[in-house]
Amino acid sequence: MKDPSFRRSLTLFRAFMREQDDPAVAYGLLARDAADQVERYVKLDGRVVVDVGGGSGHFTREFRRRGAHSYLFEPDAAELAAEPAEGTVVADGYLLPLAEGAADVCFSSNVLEHVADPQTFLSEMVRVTRPGGLIYVSFTNWLSPWGGHEWAPWHYLGAERARARFERRSGRAAKHRLGENLFEIGVGSTLRHVRGRGDVDLVCARSRYWPVLPELVPRLPGLREFATWNLLLILRRCS
Repeated sequence: MKDPSFRRSLTLFRAFMREQDDPAVAYGLLARDAADQVERYVKLDGRVVVDVGGGSGHFTREFRRRGAHSYLFEPDAAELAAEPAEGTVVADGYLLPLAEGAADVCFSSNVLEHVADPQTFLSEMVRVTRPGGLIYVSFTNWLSPWGGHEWAPWHYLGAERARARFERRSGRAAKHRLGENLFEIGVGSTLRHVRGRGDVDLVCARSRYWPVLPELVPRLPGLREFATWNLLLILRRCS
């Protein structure tokens, strides 16, 4: 699918709406789309790719399908597939069991909003990436329509109220709780942090799913916190 395009955005949105019923289709499509984005900057064939927080392993499998030596590091064993990909490691993203500069590409999709200290998490991603290597990180910003995850968009009325509403209407416990496994991360504050770092160059900042001019929205203070939906950062580790 051409990126950006209305067709791509609509296809991803439809798959996303079926995530609970058919996660394999939804995440398989997202993995192919993410791999396409990575390959705009570096060919995956023969590269070492570290997938941090990739859960069920859809991204790792797609990277391997394209010839990469990809390894999944996931802190929550409950998130892994019934048969995890070979080489999967249960490990904390704050302290990866890897040597400095081990990866050509360090990848993280929709994880940063689930960590209490995103700056330290990013620093660890940078550490394990070789000089000149690529860092791909995307996250759902708190004030976007999906910021509250399963209890969105009611998070605009307050996290506790939104979570209680979800549990009352669905009859099951919410997966996420603000301040425990979901955090209020913003677009502007993250961009300021990344631009202020001396160990990475910001190659691209864009709305991951936006169908037109995806690099424009994150440049608009205020509006970007609501409209970006999911911020994608492409970073390159400095020599």
